[in-house]
Amino acid sequence: MLEQLFGSKTRVKLLKVFFYSPNKAFFVRELARQIDTQINAIRRELSVLIDTNLIFEVEDKVPLDKKKAGATLRKYYKLNMGSMLYPEMHSLLMKDQVLGEQEFIEHIKEKGGNFDLLLLTGKFVGDKDAQSDILMVGELKERNISKIIIEYEKEMGQDIRYTIMTKKEFLERKQLMDRFLFSLFEGKNFRIIDKLDI
Repeated sequence: MLEQLFGSKTRVKLLKVFFYSPNKAFFVRELARQIDTQINAIRRELSVLIDTNLIFEVEDKVPLDKKKAGATLRKYYKLNMGSMLYPEMHSLLMKDQVLGEQEFIEHIKEKGGNFDLLLLTGKFVGDKDAQSDILMVGELKERNISKIIIEYEKEMGQDIRYTIMTKKEFLERKQLMDRFLFSLFEGKNFRIIDKLDI
């Protein structure tokens, strides 16, 4: 949706990376790896975003070699939370994230197999301490789920940690009071599908 408004998928992906990690400074190669885009396209879009005052450059001295004296300047880029555009852009990107999450979950439900449990945790509910972002239990098509998640990660510019279990494995681990499972259920979570009445 947003690429239609902004005219550039790369720009939208960059904005998502910066807004999802507002206190972090990124260098160009890191951004290129994270959103799987060529460096020249990243530089071009960073230039546009700097002109809008949403992003600013930060220079950091990095030693060339520990044995040699001297240093090189490495440019980092960071979100300008003081920009006049920041509040509106933040609101727009959060709305886009919610729509993207809904599409992502529907896609997983449709192509992922037969779910007994589909639990959102971690990034989906704002719990940074959670050990997984999605817990999926049932007779599932792991290859399909993996492809959907990889596409979503590229679109959103962030990694998704997910866990897949059979119903049998889940019930055995639950009976053994598995720490991992209990941490997910004790933390923030949102149950999309729960045929197990957990």
